[in-house]
Order: sequence, then structure tokens, then C-alpha cells
Amino acid sequence: MDIGSNIRAIRKRKAITIAQICEETSLSQGFLSQVETNKTSPSIATLENIANALKVPLAYLLLKKEDRMHIVRKSERKVTTSGSEQLKVEHLSSSKNVKMMLVEFPPGASTGEEPHAHEGEEVHVVIKGKIYAEQGEDSAEFEEGDSFSWNACTPHLVRNIGDEQAIVLISVYTETDQQPYA
Repeated sequence: MDIGSNIRAIRKRKAITIAQICEETSLSQGFLSQVETNKTSPSIATLENIANALKVPLAYLLLKKEDRMHIVRKSERKVTTSGSEQLKVEHLSSSKNVKMMLVEFPPGASTGEEPHAHEGEEVHVVIKGKIYAEQGEDSAEFEEGDSFSWNACTPHLVRNIGDEQAIVLISVYTETDQQPYA
């Protein structure tokens, strides 16, 4: 864990000097310098004092870089295709276990000829158009603003049943890093 580098980065971004932190926390400049260079590991109580001086939650100091906010600008989205109908998939953002994407379904297009299953849980929101969704013996039609969810281990299918393109926002949660719609 690189707590010291986190502290230094936050301090510099906020234009706070080591002396200012030391004044507020009663820590010595030498000690704080060793903390920032990861040469010593402070106690939780000391980290809490530093976090308070930096005006950040203690938990934020403990986050690994990959666990912090990840930003994907619209112009930087990864775009792939999925399934036999080559549905356009825009990858909005993801974390270790959650992936969010916009999927475009041309009229009549579906996620495949037959229902398919995979690991995870899915939540769908129809952004535009009219779709039909089927999972096992359950099926329904959905329009703009409607949403549904399911456990993806049961075979399922989504099809555009409207006359215009449908867009569906899909969020997929899995226990592992392996995700559908790659």
C-alpha cells in the first residue's frame, strides 16, 4: 500500500505545506516526510489526524489507486460489437466486479438466436425504443424508462421489437473479473 504517496499527492494538490500539516497534527516534519516517502508506517490514529488536516476521509488515504474514481469521457469510451448481430456496445465504466455499458439494438436485432446464460447479475434500463426480454419462462415488453433485472445464469434474450433503434443501459455484476459483452 502506498499511503505516503497518497498523502503527498493530496497535500500538493491542495497546496498545503508539510509545515502546515505538522502544525495542525503536532507531528514533526521529519516524521511526516518519512510517512510521505513510505519509510515509516503511521498508526491509524496518526493517519486520522493527517486525514483531518487534509480534510479528506481516512478511508480515502487507504484506497489503492485502482479503487479510486475512474473517469471515462464520452470521447474515450471503448466501443465493441457483441453477438451474431454485431450489436454496438459502448463501455461506459467498470470496476473490478461491475461493468456498465450502452447497447444499441437496430430494429429486429437481438442478443442472439437463442437465449444464453453467463455468470453474474444484470440490471437493464431502456433508454430508447421498445424491447422484448425473456428469461426462462418469464417474458415482457419494455419501453423507454422501463427497467428490469435478472440473474444471468438463467438463459436470457433481449430483442428490439420496435421500428427504430433501441438503446439499453446494462450494468453487469460478477463475482470475478470475467465479464460478458467484452
